[in-house]
Amino acid sequence: MHRRSFLSFAAIGLMAPATASAAVRIARERSLHDGGLFTKFPKPITDKERLERIAKAQRLLQENEMAGLILDAGTSMQYFSGIRWWPSERALLILIPAYGKPGIICPAFEEDRLREQLTLDMNVLIWDEHENPFKLVGSYLSDLGLSKGKIGMEERVRFFISNGIAKANPEYTVVSGDPITIPCRMIKTEHEIALMQAATNITIKAIEEAVSSLKPGMTNYQIGGIVREVHESHGAEHDFALVLVGEASALPHGTRKPQVLKEGDIVLMDCGCRVHGYSSDITRTTVYGEPSAFQKEIWALEKKSQSAGFAAAQLGNTGGMVDAASRKVITDAGYGPGYKVPGLPHRTGHGIGMDGHEWGNMVKDNPRKLEKGMCFSIEPTIAIPGKFGIRLEDCVYMTEKGPRWFSKPASSLKELF
Repeated sequence: MHRRSFLSFAAIGLMAPATASAAVRIARERSLHDGGLFTKFPKPITDKERLERIAKAQRLLQENEMAGLILDAGTSMQYFSGIRWWPSERALLILIPAYGKPGIICPAFEEDRLREQLTLDMNVLIWDEHENPFKLVGSYLSDLGLSKGKIGMEERVRFFISNGIAKANPEYTVVSGDPITIPCRMIKTEHEIALMQAATNITIKAIEEAVSSLKPGMTNYQIGGIVREVHESHGAEHDFALVLVGEASALPHGTRKPQVLKEGDIVLMDCGCRVHGYSSDITRTTVYGEPSAFQKEIWALEKKSQSAGFAAAQLGNTGGMVDAASRKVITDAGYGPGYKVPGLPHRTGHGIGMDGHEWGNMVKDNPRKLEKGMCFSIEPTIAIPGKFGIRLEDCVYMTEKGPRWFSKPASSLKELF
């Protein structure tokens, strides 16, 4: 659970029961009546696509001279298999070998529950409570003729698992699985991009509805509650709604302290949902009432910085070049330098896909070149402690002709899309 999800989750507990506007309640009732937008979503990822992903992983394993790849419970397990599993102390792992059929290492008493989700042809390798599950990794690979070599660990594999595999199988060397999983997950297909676009469209509606519902005395939690209502009323899985009011907007990931809306306050809304497992992430900054000249000035600087990042996001350029272009606009205006505030205190953007934050960061010195299919945010916050912060965040996907926005960028403090 990343920081914004935690803050959003905490907010739900503090949210008053009747936060949604009448318009949101009507939309929810209409959605329940007619199926909402859910029936209009692109289809979920298919087993055929998952088999293609496994085949790509196996090609990469062969190219990198690895015997196999280990997936722990989490996003990558879902990406390759469709299985959603809670990570407990009883390891349930997927082993993708360089050659042959993948295997699933499963606690014996969980087999029936696993098979409810299992739709691909994989060998299920059972272990009882008194047995060492990690020995099954080496024995399975040996049975496939892969009796030694390197075993890659997907980055979220927990230490007790990687350490246990290394100790139980000394004939193998445990290494990072990044050369396999990053090229697979970072480059999105048209289908994946369509799912992300569907999630983005719903988050746009959620932000618009929340902004139109602003009233004096509302808390940031109540505003975030409206975003959640709209996400869910349209059939999406709500992910987060980080709403920051007034001085709190200068803290990029917020504060637990509640804020109460009043005339002239900056309202920063960083929101996202998921459609069939794929994420949106949009931030908009507005003002309740009439903006001051200084608020307009900083918003215009933020807009210029975001536009510079987009212009630099060309095929063959690097993630570091995107960050440098956005940051230069802000430092040239006298803010910063580097990560100092007042200024831009974080990277310009992050990769996005099934997880809200994935590989492909727009950060200083990142040498990775932009390729078709990469998806990432451009969000150069300008934070002015004690006053306010401005962030415009839109995500892009790379095409053969360059970057394309998932969401239409804002044109003013009041015209958010």
